[in-house]
Amino acid sequence: MRMSILSLAMAALITCLPQLAYACACGCGVFDVGTGTMLPTGEGGKAWLEYDFMNQDINWSGSSVAPEANNTDKRIRSDFYTAGMEYMFNRSWGLQIEVPYTERYFRTTDDAGDIASFQHGALGDVRLEGIYSGFSPDMSTGLTYGLKVPTGDHSYTGFDRDTDIGSGSTDLLIGGYHMGRITSDNAWSWFVDGRLDQPFLVQGQYRPGDEIDAAAGVYYNAGPVVGMGKLSPLLQIIGSQRWRDSGANADPADSGYSRLLVSPGLEYDVGSLNFYGDVELPVYQKVNGNQLTAPALFKVVVGYNF
Repeated sequence: MRMSILSLAMAALITCLPQLAYACACGCGVFDVGTGTMLPTGEGGKAWLEYDFMNQDINWSGSSVAPEANNTDKRIRSDFYTAGMEYMFNRSWGLQIEVPYTERYFRTTDDAGDIASFQHGALGDVRLEGIYSGFSPDMSTGLTYGLKVPTGDHSYTGFDRDTDIGSGSTDLLIGGYHMGRITSDNAWSWFVDGRLDQPFLVQGQYRPGDEIDAAAGVYYNAGPVVGMGKLSPLLQIIGSQRWRDSGANADPADSGYSRLLVSPGLEYDVGSLNFYGDVELPVYQKVNGNQLTAPALFKVVVGYNF
């Protein structure tokens, strides 16, 4: 069975566990969608460790680069470490849980007009989701649903609410995916994967904007290579739409965006181990107000099937 970038069954969620997710108004939700090589294809379980990196140091306004002086924030550098586990009880039902830990460096302008730097590491918002893949015998279509719970720190001194490691909100997660063959020998395949993240319980007079992230791509099964493992290069297009934050402690004028990224990646499977990595490169961005953006986003995953 392969790694899932998916979700949790709401029913199972409510009766069982809490959920996890990154809380980052600056765009980390894009890490939660992606590749057909990481979707469930059979019974059993998978555990994985994931590392994501994002360094936002380019001020953007509208659809173009803007002067640095127009933004009081100067840099947001985030290292995301996530431990996850997925288990498919049968070919129709499964659960997934992800527990993130984030290290974040934030450089901004303080109330005195001086540049100040803050660094903080903390548990992020846990995400628990259910997976339903019983629409067809080959499990090619699935739904995901669950919750993100506010386990992450959202009150660190020096951080703004939209740069805190935790959002402080409980979010409804709803998603879906589909995989298909391009060639009859299954050498070339395609996939689509999407998720809605909608906060519905908030605190501290801050409500993150609703967000939709979706990915579409193709991958190639190159067959056995070095070490008898299987190599699968892939190419994705990833889109994000985030609406403005709201509340007395939000900054609606400088939140919300539309974004399109292209992402080449590579998966290598050997025995029960999977190794996956990609780079996500923005080709279109349009933001409200002035916001910091990253020139590239990076992801590395090591997984174990059981």
